[in-house]
Amino acid sequence: MTVRHFLTLMDLSRDELRALIHRGIEIKQAMQAGEVYQPLHSRTLAMIFDKSSTRTRISFEVAMTQFGGNAIFLSPGSTQLGRGEPVEDTARVMSRMVDAVVIRTSSHSMVETFAAHSEIPVINGLTDRFHPCQLLADGW
Repeated sequence: MTVRHFLTLMDLSRDELRALIHRGIEIKQAMQAGEVYQPLHSRTLAMIFDKSSTRTRISFEVAMTQFGGNAIFLSPGSTQLGRGEPVEDTARVMSRMVDAVVIRTSSHSMVETFAAHSEIPVINGLTDRFHPCQLLADGW
């Protein structure tokens, strides 16, 4: 099975983006009605944040919790990513330990390199070139 990443809005077709927004609205309404929806039970998201963000961090952590999963926050001082440990190695190692990664950093090329060596989905939480999650959220 091919791993899909979400690095830019171009990673999804127009129909996929539209379907994703509609599905998000459906899930939000169901949860507000008290329905439990936990498709990520026992799944773990690693959140690598070189750039701080209250909203991005909270939105991913809350989503993982509401969907039954866990989130691990990794700040710049808590990893060796880019400081002695190559991005490629970090991507390979994390692929064996977590189910997905969201990265918020300056360098878009670093996110592309990470994704190229990852066996799990990589989500761009913000780079110097793209902010697809924000654009998607603004769309609804």
